[in-house]
Amino acid sequence: MMPRVANAQPTSHIHLPSLVIALAIMLACTLYPPMMAAPDGKADHGLATALFATMSVAFVRGVGFVPRILVWRWLFSGWTCFALLAVAGWVKFLH
Repeated sequence: MMPRVANAQPTSHIHLPSLVIALAIMLACTLYPPMMAAPDGKADHGLATALFATMSVAFVRGVGFVPRILVWRWLFSGWTCFALLAVAGWVKFLH
């Protein structure tokens, strides 16, 4: 069975909002790692996973890569980046 492929390949341009989000997460996590710690000082793996997943999606979308297969296109979209960023904010808010 062949994977579903989009009909037209959209042009790839830098998606500035996603790239800014990716760079901000990268710099924040590098310069201030305690941001990803739980109140008791231990690593908050849920928050780190949400932030790094957001950063990964944002870099892929931010540099302008648009996959041909629809499932990958959806997973690396700006909407997925926004949803993962919301999850990271929600996890941080819970602590």
